[in-house]
Amino acid sequence: MSGEANTMKRPERTMITRQKLFEASMQLIGERGPAEVTVDEIAAAAGVSKGTVYYNFGSKSELIAQLLEYGVQLLEERLAPDESLPSLQALESVLGKTLDFFSEYPSFTQLLVSEMWRTPSEWRDTLSLLRERLFSLAGLTLARVTAEHEVRDDVDPEIIVGMTLAAALVIGLDRQVFHPNRHREDGVRALMTVMHGYLKAPSA
Repeated sequence: MSGEANTMKRPERTMITRQKLFEASMQLIGERGPAEVTVDEIAAAAGVSKGTVYYNFGSKSELIAQLLEYGVQLLEERLAPDESLPSLQALESVLGKTLDFFSEYPSFTQLLVSEMWRTPSEWRDTLSLLRERLFSLAGLTLARVTAEHEVRDDVDPEIIVGMTLAAALVIGLDRQVFHPNRHREDGVRALMTVMHGYLKAPSA
């Protein structure tokens, strides 16, 4: 019976260990960049052995790939659209939640920004897939806006999605580094100006 109980507890312990490693690596790598952080430092920050890092992830490179995946998954969970709101209010809510996430996970934001546009990035394939997931999620909210409002037909919707995501990342990072006292609502209002510019002005 005790052996069976230990077997049941093992996955739980593994998840706790992986969570510690994610949090430690997110902090260190976000602050200094992947190349400047060693496996020894990650292990020490997580309070585990170096061998535990390799046991869970195989390599530092794989740990970072899974860290990027983990962060995007957390963001996806936060950004589940509220179907009860009108489309523009739903979009405003999503943008606010995005900035809240970046504020809560500043190191992940720095890692994502630094690697997303690095040429070449060791994690380009992983980032391409994660980018598509974020584009798809943002595109759902934009599709609601276009269904409820007249929008300009001379602008590619995908560019609007990309510009909004990129602007949210930059605003979130700028707030962290240079304007920590800037209100989140200021960033949301600035981002919404992009969307209002995408709407067709009502006929006179």
